[in-house]
Amino acid sequence: MGMELDAGECVDKVSYLMGIDAGEASQEEAKILAARCLAEQAYVYPYDVELDNDNDLRERLTSALTFYNRALHYGEHLISTEEKRSWYFKMATIYVRLDNIIKTKEDSEYSRLFHYDKGLKLLKGALESETKQHNALAWCYVGIMLERKDEFSSIPMSIHDCGFSASDPLSCYGTAINLASDDAFVLNLLAQLFSLTGKHEMATGICNMALSVLPDPELNWQAYCTRAKINMMLYAKDLDKAKRGEGGIPDRQKLTDARKDLDKVLSVRPCLRTHLEMAQVYYYMGVDALQESLLVDESSVNSALVSLSHALQFELGDSLPDLHVLRGRCLLLKGEELNAADCFKQAVELERPGSTDTTALHCLLQTLLVLFMQGGSDPTLAITQLELWVSRADQRFPQETVNSVLKCLYRTHTEEVTEVSKTLIRTGRLVLVKRLLETVVPKRLTRKKPLVKSYSLI
Repeated sequence: MGMELDAGECVDKVSYLMGIDAGEASQEEAKILAARCLAEQAYVYPYDVELDNDNDLRERLTSALTFYNRALHYGEHLISTEEKRSWYFKMATIYVRLDNIIKTKEDSEYSRLFHYDKGLKLLKGALESETKQHNALAWCYVGIMLERKDEFSSIPMSIHDCGFSASDPLSCYGTAINLASDDAFVLNLLAQLFSLTGKHEMATGICNMALSVLPDPELNWQAYCTRAKINMMLYAKDLDKAKRGEGGIPDRQKLTDARKDLDKVLSVRPCLRTHLEMAQVYYYMGVDALQESLLVDESSVNSALVSLSHALQFELGDSLPDLHVLRGRCLLLKGEELNAADCFKQAVELERPGSTDTTALHCLLQTLLVLFMQGGSDPTLAITQLELWVSRADQRFPQETVNSVLKCLYRTHTEEVTEVSKTLIRTGRLVLVKRLLETVVPKRLTRKKPLVKSYSLI
């Protein structure tokens, strides 16, 4: 193919990296390069976008630990102590994640204890790091691990081995924050970690500290993003409580604060995620606090659609199901059912096979029901679409998932589903009717009649 020269250069480069036909010094350099390559592979290995269940993630995390151990073996004494400590820290975070996965399994204490002990001992080594980032984050992770100690039937021995017998989580968190008090970058990392563990108030306080150190949005956009995301999460959490009757109307000031923070970020660093988050904020500002189907501010919903149009201009924007679902919901509020249905169809098509996220499917079937009720004397198109998309859903989602959506649809829209069933029966299209009946009224096990023994008198 005329690429012999390029092939020769590749061979020479690989030979150089592997230390082939080189002296002892070059072989040591090759070992260092190999160790660092393994460490880099270990770092990225658990971040595959296709990892959507705990079993796959657990396998990847375990493999990443294997790569780190191989890197330590290759590097041996050639890798500096400080670089090894950075690897210890990353390995410790993997053990923390594994512990979080395993603790949800039954009879998991023994295997969980192994990961807990290994993680805590590696964190102990990372605490000796001269790097502020690793030191502060390690203290934060130690606090997280100490919070989990009461989940075991007896206190893990590693707590005593590492000298944390007299330590408590709050003191560890305080140490982490003090170490990072003048470093906005490290404070932002701490804020993200606290937010991921559900400590939203603490995370907000750390964001405020980071912005006190560095208020310029261009240099510290991350703090504004994190604070906006926390306000959105808190609003959504309060909204769920209110819907269940467990709390009052959520504070819409959180939405205003989130919008202000995101405005600052968009002025200096517009990106897909920020436009999507801004659209979410505007959507909540445009609907009723308790009934999302009620439009209270059309201008906010229009602003949400504008933000979504900006998000779609970015690479991969069109591949996000959540974006199309949100766009469909906005259009539904404006009375554009046909356009909304198209958005929900795109979202369903983008869901991974085997997915259990039924948001897009539920929104689509609900919208098709609305179109059926608006169809007047000729509802044929809506009926055909319902049949088609239930069939497509069966190909993309587990059957029990589709059944749960149909059951929920019947319970929340009984009148509409009944009218659809009547029309289907009149037109002789009984497949969907049978499916609905089987979903709403599950098959019951038929009891066999007991056999009566006959005895001969002869």
